[in-house]
Amino acid sequence: MIQLQNFAIRRGGRLLFENATMQLHHGWKIGLTGVNGAGKSTLFAALLGSIQGDVGSLSRPAGWIVAHMAQEVESQETSAIDFVLSGDEEWWDIHQQLEHQADQLDMDTLTQLYGRFDEIHGYTAPARAAQMMAGLGFLENQIRLPVSSFSGGWRMRLNLARTLMSRSDLLLLDEPTNHLDLDAVLWLEDWLKAYEGTLVLISHDRDFLDGIVDHIIHIENAQVTLYTGNYSTFEQTRAERLSQQQQAFEKQEATRAHLQKYIDRFKAQATKARQAQSRIKQLERMQKLAPAHVDTPFTFSFREPTRMSSPLLRLDHVDAGYASKLILKTINLQITPDSRIGLLGMNGAGKSTLIKTLAGTLAPLTGERAASELLNLGYFAQHQMDALDGDASPMLQLARLAGRQISEATLRAFLGSFGFSGERMDTPCESFSGGERARLALALIVWQKPNVLILDEPTNHLDLDMRHALTMALQDFEGAVVLVSHERQLIASVCDELMLVHDGKCEAFDGDLVDYANWLRQARIEMEKQQKALTQKTNDQKTSSIPAEKPAVVAAPVQVLTQPAPSVSSAANTGLSKEESRKEAARRREATRPLRDKIEKHEKQQQKVHLRLTEIENLLADESLYLPEQKTVLLKLMTEQTELKATLEHSENETLELMLELEEMQQGFNQA
Repeated sequence: MIQLQNFAIRRGGRLLFENATMQLHHGWKIGLTGVNGAGKSTLFAALLGSIQGDVGSLSRPAGWIVAHMAQEVESQETSAIDFVLSGDEEWWDIHQQLEHQADQLDMDTLTQLYGRFDEIHGYTAPARAAQMMAGLGFLENQIRLPVSSFSGGWRMRLNLARTLMSRSDLLLLDEPTNHLDLDAVLWLEDWLKAYEGTLVLISHDRDFLDGIVDHIIHIENAQVTLYTGNYSTFEQTRAERLSQQQQAFEKQEATRAHLQKYIDRFKAQATKARQAQSRIKQLERMQKLAPAHVDTPFTFSFREPTRMSSPLLRLDHVDAGYASKLILKTINLQITPDSRIGLLGMNGAGKSTLIKTLAGTLAPLTGERAASELLNLGYFAQHQMDALDGDASPMLQLARLAGRQISEATLRAFLGSFGFSGERMDTPCESFSGGERARLALALIVWQKPNVLILDEPTNHLDLDMRHALTMALQDFEGAVVLVSHERQLIASVCDELMLVHDGKCEAFDGDLVDYANWLRQARIEMEKQQKALTQKTNDQKTSSIPAEKPAVVAAPVQVLTQPAPSVSSAANTGLSKEESRKEAARRREATRPLRDKIEKHEKQQQKVHLRLTEIENLLADESLYLPEQKTVLLKLMTEQTELKATLEHSENETLELMLELEEMQQGFNQA
């Protein structure tokens, strides 16, 4: 249990919160909310133990393992899967000792290490890490790449996977969905639902919070309040509380005004002085209530498009992809002024390829992209913020678009609706936060009066208030919208047509987002079933091809510890007769037969696994396997490869333990 008692923190002379008193029980899933700057990250740091409070106390069980997701990942040459596996610190430590120091360790230490490794399910850890990475969008051929080869967004996914890999008691996640697509968000939501420890989560995705949390901690006006229920329940409860607070405030103000009026009227009259003094004391004792208010700094709308025609944009029999790789086939899509399309699909299915083809940044391989002469496209890409001029201020960048005929006051008023005020308007944006850069990129698009908006994950880095403002603005937008987003609330509020990108095709999806989530889970189940069936069929086919002769012994990880067994002739040197020696040798063979049979069984299994892994590696080297129509086969092979590697590791370690046991038994015979 985590306990806060009259807890308070100041930063830079400003009080973030005070008098925080509450208990957070094991297994709770808690959403941490509040406006930017309210103190969410500071409370995170206090829960982590990296900072101390100014007043009061915050305590948590000393034995708890705490996992948190850092906001940056340094470039390094460690492979992606090793980076993820290192999130389980105990597993990584044991693995490193067995991998690099086994020949320096005594038998007791090795036995303890292998025992503990088995207790923490160490043999299946690589398979679990690979499955986790697959859920977050990584392909099999990526998991062995160095961390340095991934972009910033994909490094954050690696960092998330590393955090989840920890067998933690307390899990702290700050905006974990920022760099995920909807497919990965749904996978993460299911994973966090099943998490057995205490979760504290900062997120600006309402649906994500609703699906996971059972409590909300809200920081507002330097007060920390604990609510029971998910985010929707919190909003309703808070609205009722604010309404009651406003009523109480208005009632108190009326009472204060009445008392003050009496004081002002009678304090100078001798006959009423005592009553006036009583009213003054009553007024002084009255605890002053604050008016209820909800800060919403963002209120903007899309400017009305100048002219429009129908259709504005059209793809006719388009094959989309790259010179050496076809991604989508025979796309027929028409964008009219009233189109409101949400694009769905698994990671890697081709949503971004379709978006780029629509936007004109990627030419069709075949077919035609036909754009109306009246088309005015507003394109927000996932990396739109990188296109900003870091040396220029928001005012300068907007002025470049607007021209001299627009007054400075108009430009400042427009930027103000996106949360830029005062000196921030004239500050070079290279120092801006991710949220500020996203707001500026969006503002520049809005200014240009587009009649078609193509938005690829526009809410990354935006807080709840800005996301709400964007949703409201898109609902009132008079042009067409094509949207890719991991935020279900945005899709549901803006789009009235869903299209599924899957298996190299783009087709209408008959259903809503709940149906899509169910479809996605069922698709994963079917893929797993097909993979298992394929694995079983392949193993059955390969059984007959295993060489009849005894396979070579697979070297164990620490085979250097194994000494050769004493020969029969050495037994004869002990003074036994030849007949007695033969009987003794037979007795030893019979006593050790169960162990030798088990070792031979493992060796045969390893031989089969090695043969199949070689086949899979040869198959994965074929470039045609990475075409969209081969995705199911590719996923089956990658899953099979991961499972076989885990099986091989487990079998090799079992073989080592059996060989050590056999050696001890033989040494016992010699000593006897």
